[in-house]
Amino acid sequence: MANPGGPSDRFSAMRRLLPSGKPRGNGTPGRLPAAAAPSADFARLAPLFGELKITPEQLRQFRAIDGSDTEPWDVMLSMLAIDEHHALEMLSKRTGLDLVAEPRLSESASRYYEIIPPEVARTHLCAGVESDGVAMTVATAQPLVPAVINMLEDMLDSPVRIVLSPRAAVANLVNRGYEKRQDLVTEIIEEMPLDERAIASAAAGVGQSNDLLQLARQTPVIRLVNMILFEALRRRASDVHVHPLENKLLIRFRVDGLLVDAFSPPISLAPAISSRLKVMTELDIANRHSPQDGHATVRIGSRKIDIRFSCIPTVFGERLVLRLLDQSSVQLSLDQIGMSKRMQAQLLDLVDHPTGILLVTGPTGSGKTTTLYAALQRIDRATRNVMTIEDPVEYHTDGISQMQVNPKRGVTFATGLRALLRQDPDVILIGEIRDKETAQLAVQASLTGHLVLATLHTNDAPSAITRLIDIGVEPYLITSSLLAVLAQRLVRRRCSLCGGSGRQADGSRCDPCWGSGYKGRLAVYEIMRMTDRMRSLANRNADAMELVAAARDDGFLDMRTDAAEKIAAGLTDEAEVFRVLH
Repeated sequence: MANPGGPSDRFSAMRRLLPSGKPRGNGTPGRLPAAAAPSADFARLAPLFGELKITPEQLRQFRAIDGSDTEPWDVMLSMLAIDEHHALEMLSKRTGLDLVAEPRLSESASRYYEIIPPEVARTHLCAGVESDGVAMTVATAQPLVPAVINMLEDMLDSPVRIVLSPRAAVANLVNRGYEKRQDLVTEIIEEMPLDERAIASAAAGVGQSNDLLQLARQTPVIRLVNMILFEALRRRASDVHVHPLENKLLIRFRVDGLLVDAFSPPISLAPAISSRLKVMTELDIANRHSPQDGHATVRIGSRKIDIRFSCIPTVFGERLVLRLLDQSSVQLSLDQIGMSKRMQAQLLDLVDHPTGILLVTGPTGSGKTTTLYAALQRIDRATRNVMTIEDPVEYHTDGISQMQVNPKRGVTFATGLRALLRQDPDVILIGEIRDKETAQLAVQASLTGHLVLATLHTNDAPSAITRLIDIGVEPYLITSSLLAVLAQRLVRRRCSLCGGSGRQADGSRCDPCWGSGYKGRLAVYEIMRMTDRMRSLANRNADAMELVAAARDDGFLDMRTDAAEKIAAGLTDEAEVFRVLH
């Protein structure tokens, strides 16, 4: 069968030394007898590998290494101790085969996943990408097994065009292709409540399987993961932690900023839960030894939930964390997030400025992005071009152009900000200032006619100035561009139904707050505006203590003052404020 766009003559010559011929009955290529590659050929064939720089002696040793017949490319990478992507680039240059670092699944490839068995695609790391009606484009991470390509052509009864892709990308494509064919449910229905009986029922229904993809497709596994997600959202959890211990699996929810133990399924369910979540978030289910990050979107009726997924290997198995963002429950009103009218007036005056920088500071998870987006709602987007660059984009807002950071594609905060500045923006939101380059670009943008809103990690508002200097921004640039710094923390809001007691009038548990006495959160703030005195101190690189003293002399009120007002109003209590601010 012809192979349009297939290996060049050089690639074919390189493969003479490697396994060839039809696969055995189990889909595994057979090993060539030693006579098929005379010793005299080693010196002649070695130069054909070009920049891979394989020596004749390495070629001689190659054929004796275990796995050289079934996974020759992996064996070669190990033998040469070379990075996979770099090696694929050199192989692409040498053979003329296209290198596609992140292949995308096309609807036209559905025939591949209907005909090719999943175990064949996964074993040989070959994924269908697209079809032009004549030839099927297949991404492979094992390019040196011609028998597999012959087998695919015979099974598809059509030519195959090969492209080179990294192992993780091919594994992800295989997962998505077969998941789509199986029409896995991504909509969470209102399942039965997740309790120990439901977990036991799901555990009993999960069959034993060495195929992780098959395990992820089992109905009990899908149902169990759906129930976990539904229960987390029912309890208003922002995060789900799946924590494997030595003898048990612990599932915890982060509710109003605090972790609470939810359930403890059998440890035997850990691989099934991990595999299902990896399939949902388009990750490599076969990779269980290195960290991975992904995302997905699920639906609960009319509600759309964005999931950010992270997994890391630990001594007892993979630890999984899911960040849940319910777009329907997002509070983007300054009143709803707890900002006083006095501070709202100050903030709105700041975002009305045509130029300058407004920083929002605080630790991770303190609501900085929520505050910035609430402020953006008050900007006239009909007359001002508002653009953002974030990692990730958490809120999707009409009238705002939002860019997602993607380091794999060369989109960092710095490169993305440069691109945004060519789009004639009036207002720019930077998800986070992490390095000197981004900070300097933000300052330059503010000095050239833009209003810049950004977040920064500091403990309080005055520390933002010293932090910028530590990053590498010149003090004179800070004094000429910084308008103000807003710092914030999140405290739990007292439950209005039980008054914070956690009990109803009849003594039973308060269901809305799950007996905690708190339901929801609100922010406590401090706003430090740059005055002439503050600019003078910053310009001579004053320390944080001097800046705090000067700010207080100019009327600065810290977060404790705002928190005291919220305690007096009955919105929270002293114990909660002490927990957050002590």
